[in-house]
Amino acid sequence: MDYAIIESGGKQYRVQRGDTVRVETVPGDEGDAVEFDNVLLVSQNGSLSLGTPSVPGARVTTEVVRKGRAKKIIVFKYKAKTRYRRKNGHRQSYTDLKVTDISLG
Repeated sequence: MDYAIIESGGKQYRVQRGDTVRVETVPGDEGDAVEFDNVLLVSQNGSLSLGTPSVPGARVTTEVVRKGRAKKIIVFKYKAKTRYRRKNGHRQSYTDLKVTDISLG
C-alpha cells in the first residue's frame, strides 16, 4: 500500500493513488493536473522515505475534480451586560483533488 503525506494550505493530508481529497482552494480549473512538491513522507513497497522537511524529488500528481464552497458557518460574538453582539457568516472555498500518481523521483 503506497501512500504519501502532502502539505497544502497549511494542513497535512495522507493520500493514496485513487483517493479523492478535499483541500483549500488551489489554482486550476476542473480537469487540470496539479502537482505537489511539498511531500513530507512517501511509503513505497514497504520502504519509508521521510523528508527534512520535504522528500527531495518526490511528487504527488492530482487532477482537479471539483471546485466549490462549503456550507455557511455563523460566527457570533457576544459579551454579557455590555450590549456587544457581532454576527458574521463565512463560506470556505475548497477544491476536490483525485490522486493520480505518487512518484519518488
